[in-house]
Amino acid sequence: MRDKILKQDRRALARAITLVESGREDHRAQASELLESLRGAGKQALRVGLSGTPGVGKSTFIESFGMMLTEKGLRVAVLAVDPSSARSGGSILGDKTRMEHLSRNPNAFIRPSPSQSHLGGVARRTREAVALCEAAGFDVILIETVGVGQSETVVAEMSDLFLLLLAPAGGDELQGVKRGIMEMADIILVNKADGDLKTTAMRTCADYAGALRLLRKRPQDPQGFPKAMTVSALEENGLETAWDEMTTLVEWRRENGHWDARRAAQARFWFEEEVRQGLLAKLRQSPARETMAAIALEVENGETTPSRAARRMLEEHLAS
Repeated sequence: MRDKILKQDRRALARAITLVESGREDHRAQASELLESLRGAGKQALRVGLSGTPGVGKSTFIESFGMMLTEKGLRVAVLAVDPSSARSGGSILGDKTRMEHLSRNPNAFIRPSPSQSHLGGVARRTREAVALCEAAGFDVILIETVGVGQSETVVAEMSDLFLLLLAPAGGDELQGVKRGIMEMADIILVNKADGDLKTTAMRTCADYAGALRLLRKRPQDPQGFPKAMTVSALEENGLETAWDEMTTLVEWRRENGHWDARRAAQARFWFEEEVRQGLLAKLRQSPARETMAAIALEVENGETTPSRAARRMLEEHLAS
């Protein structure tokens, strides 16, 4: 499978992503071995995280933006994490069916994955899917998250740029956007800047630009960033300008050492995250599972406090 991925075999890439998404222990071992064999292979793609409120037009933007990039000769991968059904665990929206033109493009690869109830809708193995796409030689990887929430913190730890896509609205919408998300965004794109909404979009963009100026300047940004811009995914206006701003920011970070520092910090973050997830997995296995159920029952009955019960659980099963 390794050689086929390096030769840009799309079917092999799809099978590899299915492998890393599997929760089976034998599949996890195979996936780990595959990823280790691909370490350092391929190219360093530009990882772009993208989020926005429901109905803002993320799928339309991704399709228009992706088509523009492929016309420039770039290979684009889209990792779109769909919301999962609480009952079946399956995807609900089916982003691939809403990107009809891009999904047929030979220089594009779209992989919708169910969030499987993981934090904020970002699939736990999306980071490994990103590594596989880089090994397969893709130039740009777009990582779409579900809605606006905690998922932005996770996607920021696997991307080089973070875009926040918003719709034209008044001051109430501005008040509703959390400061934390604003601080994470490298570029805010006000979509649907067309037709009757064009004037509203420009006014909204000015509001966000003013809000960004009130935030403390980040050391990893040049003068003028982060910034707000208007785009129309439907009419394909402003996409070229947005791409130019993205490349300007990336080049500045590369020249000033922020790119490598960010990638190194992300690697450390995901190492620690894997340790945390591994410990939780062990606590869900027997005999720890039975012990946890028994202690949980004591907590429910008011026989002990949650903090004391947690300490006892950890002391019994994670003692060195």
